[in-house]
Amino acid sequence: MTDQISRSLGILNLERGPRPPEPKLGALLNPHTFDFPIISETVKGAWADIVIRGDPALEPAYIAAARRLVDRGAVVITSNCGYSIRHQAAVAASVNVPVVMSSLLLAPTLLRQLPPVAKLAVVAAQSRHLGEDLLGIDDPAERARIVIGGIDGSKLLQNENMRPPIPTETADIESDVMACVARMRDAHPEIAALLFECTAFPRVTAAIRLMTGLPVYDITTLCRLTFASVT
Repeated sequence: MTDQISRSLGILNLERGPRPPEPKLGALLNPHTFDFPIISETVKGAWADIVIRGDPALEPAYIAAARRLVDRGAVVITSNCGYSIRHQAAVAASVNVPVVMSSLLLAPTLLRQLPPVAKLAVVAAQSRHLGEDLLGIDDPAERARIVIGGIDGSKLLQNENMRPPIPTETADIESDVMACVARMRDAHPEIAALLFECTAFPRVTAAIRLMTGLPVYDITTLCRLTFASVT
């Protein structure tokens, strides 16, 4: 048992307040989401609204929390917010295990999986803060194949931006994400795959796959792939 616990997925968590809510089924922090152990450390000062808009001052706290996870036995490091990708390089340079801070790391790879005429839809919690610098794609032709949408103004975003944040029902997330995806597909029928930035979205990934019939990738996809490579 000790050996199993020592090889875990380490999750850099956002600030949740004194009484964090129980994670829903499918959530990154739910122990039943994966078939391997997880551990987590809170990044001091990393409230959702700050992480989403970006703050370089959080970098030392991300590094410190990542190192604590490795000391506790993490063999892969991830984070509980896709916008933490801003700290990908710094965290990866600070530990000796694979670091996958965001599902956005998948964007260049997913484009190569699709026909040249197809588009990839990136669905974010707050699209106005998802700049081109977070996609890791420099080629203008490739960038033109990515469509960005979001659930800006949603109940999830309102709840997560509170201090402390409050839980959002899965049905509310599903409704908002479905509406966003429908709008994106109406405007861009060439969309052939979906990439979820938000780490709350895996709770509705299965429903969106069923609705669209398209491949849907999220942070849990990347975590499973990376963990499998080291175990």
